[in-house]
Amino acid sequence: MEVVVTRKGQVTVPIELRRKYGIAEGMKMVVEDSPLGIVFKVVPRIEDLAGVDAGKIKVEKALEIIDKMRSEDRY
Repeated sequence: MEVVVTRKGQVTVPIELRRKYGIAEGMKMVVEDSPLGIVFKVVPRIEDLAGVDAGKIKVEKALEIIDKMRSEDRY
């Protein structure tokens, strides 16, 4: 697929890829330089990862712990 870069350096991810990878407005992505070129990777939301430890901790509690760690500069 070919995309056009705007004067601000922005590109539009084609709809087929947005659907395939679940990319929605406001989501974050990581941009990496690799030997093959530029690579964009979707950053999963913490809510999407909550099932990994299902039943061990509620999403709200996990977010509370993360916020506390960030305020203490421990991440």
